Amino acid sequence: MPEGHLIHRYAREQHAALAGQVLAVSSPQGRFDPGPYDRRRLRAVEAYGKHLLYHLDDSPTLHVHLGMRGMFLRYDDPAAAPRSGVRLRLAGAAVAYDLIAPIRCEPLPPDGERALRESLGPDPLRADADPAEAVRRLVAVRGAVGAAVLDQAIWAGIGNAWRAELLFLAGLDPDTRGVGPATARRLWDLAVRHLALGRDVGQVVSDPLVPGERWVYKRQTCRRCAAPVRVWKLGGRSAYACPVDQPHT
Repeated sequence: MPEGHLIHRYAREQHAALAGQVLAVSSPQGRFDPGPYDRRRLRAVEAYGKHLLYHLDDSPTLHVHLGMRGMFLRYDDPAAAPRSGVRLRLAGAAVAYDLIAPIRCEPLPPDGERALRESLGPDPLRADADPAEAVRRLVAVRGAVGAAVLDQAIWAGIGNAWRAELLFLAGLDPDTRGVGPATARRLWDLAVRHLALGRDVGQVVSDPLVPGERWVYKRQTCRRCAAPVRVWKLGGRSAYACPVDQPHT
């Protein structure tokens, strides 16, 4: 599933390419009604955690969640024929984006958009994120920190790869329970910094000096100390940790 850094990258790219234009909106697959959006001006593309929100004139907010298999295809020729499985095509003057296999592609009434926003915790990549609120939500969790950071109601946009790498950088075992304010703030600051790097380059960046490498995520040994990486289930996903650099307390 694309994590928050990629969702923000998609929003930034599509906003730059399409915002301010009257779009041709269609659904080659036929599973989405483009009528309320076709021939409307796109005001903004917004990312919040793992969700994309499209704001067009005189239309309900369009909500997209890619899920595990969803993806976008970009065409520099907006007249290029789409694949038959495209759920949604957004075509501007010089570029088109095709959405394939999302788990959500739907109009949101005002109360639906409000409910979505209220269901999400602070997003490390949003300018309106409140660090104090992010700390408060994480400190309030008495369970494992590794499960908490995957909970989109605690922090929005963190997925399994970022969980593994951020907790490594913070020196926290994912099973640690009851983190304090200083630890929560350190982890939040790491998320803000590294997700921004990931958004800018389009991949998880846990070591700015070697962007393509991970410390523990899906590794057999820790890249720092070569200790065997622990792997177990936590919060429904495989957790990864170095027993040396993330000692269990």
